[in-house]
Amino acid sequence: MTERVKFATQLSPEVLGRLRALADKEGRQIQVLVEEAIGDFLERKEKAKPRPEVMAAYQATLAPLGEVYAHLAK
Repeated sequence: MTERVKFATQLSPEVLGRLRALADKEGRQIQVLVEEAIGDFLERKEKAKPRPEVMAAYQATLAPLGEVYAHLAK
């Protein structure tokens, strides 16, 4: 079994109520839903950053295509 570490946080009563209702509906523990939600959030945030090789390719084209990029950004 995976080790668990306790931590404290706060939620609005509305969000906590919705979380409890979902946990009851799905027959799952709140802590499982919270861990799943945080994991999904972190994964989205991590994937939102460009990969280093993508940034390197962009940087390589910035000098010759900088004006084009600026025009497209308008």
